[in-house]
Amino acid sequence: MKIAILGSRGVPARYGGFETLAEQLGRRLVERGDDVTVYGRVGWVDRSLTAYQGMRLVILPAPKRKHFETVIHTFFAACHAALSGFDAVLLLNAANAPWIRILQLAGIPVALNVDGLERKRRKWGIAGRTYYRLCERLAASMADLLITDARVIERYYRRSYRTPSRMIPYGGDLEPPTGREVLERMDLVPDEYVLYVSRFEPENNPDRVAEAYARTGGNRKLVMVGDAAYDSELMRRVESLAGRRIILPGAVYGDGYRQLLFNCRLYIHATEVGGTHPALVEAMGAGRPVLYLDTPENREVAGGAGRPFRFDRAPRLEDVLSAVLDDRSTLAALGARALERVRSRYRWEKVAVEYHEVLEALCSKNGPS
Repeated sequence: MKIAILGSRGVPARYGGFETLAEQLGRRLVERGDDVTVYGRVGWVDRSLTAYQGMRLVILPAPKRKHFETVIHTFFAACHAALSGFDAVLLLNAANAPWIRILQLAGIPVALNVDGLERKRRKWGIAGRTYYRLCERLAASMADLLITDARVIERYYRRSYRTPSRMIPYGGDLEPPTGREVLERMDLVPDEYVLYVSRFEPENNPDRVAEAYARTGGNRKLVMVGDAAYDSELMRRVESLAGRRIILPGAVYGDGYRQLLFNCRLYIHATEVGGTHPALVEAMGAGRPVLYLDTPENREVAGGAGRPFRFDRAPRLEDVLSAVLDDRSTLAALGARALERVRSRYRWEKVAVEYHEVLEALCSKNGPS
């Protein structure tokens, strides 16, 4: 098949879940014999890069503004893809639903991965939330196939729009790291630090995690990996709360990220909005004990393989941390259960097989190339 992936910032993955999906899925589809093109954005991907891990890359302009970057870039990508003879398109993010018709008019079927309920993010005002609500309706009515990454989101679209979807989660089975130089540079001892990984956005609660950690005792460090591309005020707040026990290295990718992940004592996941979060399943796939903010989506992923917490009532994050940080038997049991859960539910190879099946079915419905 000749497949295009639209709607992410591009590969190599340097931002979030959709970029991780594009990279992990794209290279596996290539290994299966498919011709895969990933569209990326100027400013996020080196414009001189034309291929990566067997995927073709097309880098197009995008205004670096939180309200317009995704939809304007994907409009350009959809117009380009409509003239490029693809057999099917995997479109990422419900915000891009208005451009489905551009591709369909060119005879290209579209599978749309809607992500979570983006309109719930606190960064969006009334206009942004209204736009996302409209895009949910367009996604439900226009896409040739709707893809959700969590049962919670699958039920939402079925209940709200009477639209079925194919639920395909993210994978979490990362390759182990090859070194420890990032730990050495940060003066970190394996198994003696706590890790948090997320974009610094209000609904990911980096400031509340920093506040809670400051209320715990001991000398162990908390490494908070991430940055605030669109929220400098939140970044300043986290920096003001950091103190000597919290390290803020910014965004870390590739082997450096895996070094931090595979060697941490436990992982904190504090995201409120979304479906299956790659960082959470990756921490579980690394065999790390996880503490997760108690939301339906996070509960679905972690199940009994993690410990839930809340910020505004019991069990509070600082209390859960104090209860488990020095309990080696509990940490070992949680880590083992997390690893087993990923092996049984969240493997990238299984994810790739499912995507290949649905894309192949779309191509078959559309007739021979």
